Amino acid sequence: MPARHPRPSNADPLLILAMDHRASFGRTLFSVVDDRPSDEQRTAMAAAKQLIYAGLTRAGAQLPIGHPGVLVDERYGQSVIDAARGAGMVLAVPIERSGRDWFELEWGEQEWLAHVRQVSPDYAKVLVRDNPSFPPQARDQQFARLRVVSESLSDEGVPLLYELLVPASEQQLAAAGGDVATYDRDIRPELVTEVIADNQQAGVEPAIWKVEGLETSAAARAVVAQARAGGRAGVDVIVLGRDAPADRLDHWLDVAAPIDGFVGFAIGRSIWEDAIRSRMANEIDDADAARQIATRYLDFARRWATQARGDQPLV
Repeated sequence: MPARHPRPSNADPLLILAMDHRASFGRTLFSVVDDRPSDEQRTAMAAAKQLIYAGLTRAGAQLPIGHPGVLVDERYGQSVIDAARGAGMVLAVPIERSGRDWFELEWGEQEWLAHVRQVSPDYAKVLVRDNPSFPPQARDQQFARLRVVSESLSDEGVPLLYELLVPASEQQLAAAGGDVATYDRDIRPELVTEVIADNQQAGVEPAIWKVEGLETSAAARAVVAQARAGGRAGVDVIVLGRDAPADRLDHWLDVAAPIDGFVGFAIGRSIWEDAIRSRMANEIDDADAARQIATRYLDFARRWATQARGDQPLV
């Protein structure tokens, strides 16, 4: 299947608004218990995702660089999927089960691929938590499941978008003095490259790695080098949001945007959560919420554009 959209680059990035949150979305914003929403809660979550998408479409005409994309789930975002496909927007959908420590398929071993075929996304996304310190047998089992997914998607012609989280072990956090920022700066970058290499060795081959932000350009280059190791010149990397505050995200984008191989971002809660909370509290109306979402999305897009073009020195 030929690609529907041109391959992104740091100068022509893919700027994804992520709203594929499911278990956490219901729990933190809609008081859903045990990921089992009532009909009323389900309707409210679907409406919220439509509102987030309205913010993205509002921002689209003002985008200073690159192409907009949306990462959204079938469970609560089918109307967004339909709208994005109709608009020709870059569409990514998650295929992992939400809220699990280890990778599981959302629709089960037999049904997940039928969902991918039905949606026909530009990217199928997996969210994986991994760390070289995790139990080897459990890691091997996870790699085996991911290899099947990678190979099946390749056969279908659907690129794999691999979202990688590398949470600190107790020992690693202790080595960082108990400070997450120190772990992010001094320890996590090497772990990220090691996990990428382990996936490659296991036969897992994403088109794009979606990684937590990096504190230095040297770390960013090392991640790209590993992602493209072994003749994988067609593999790219994007920055995920991790619900970080705006100043932290600004720095991560400052680091990534000038680096060849970093081709955009996928940011979610940091863009839309405040607006959705305010809308639910009836402090603002739909139009105000969409404007707020569009403004935050465009702030990050402009940040990327400034750094990718070299308009400001990297801090």
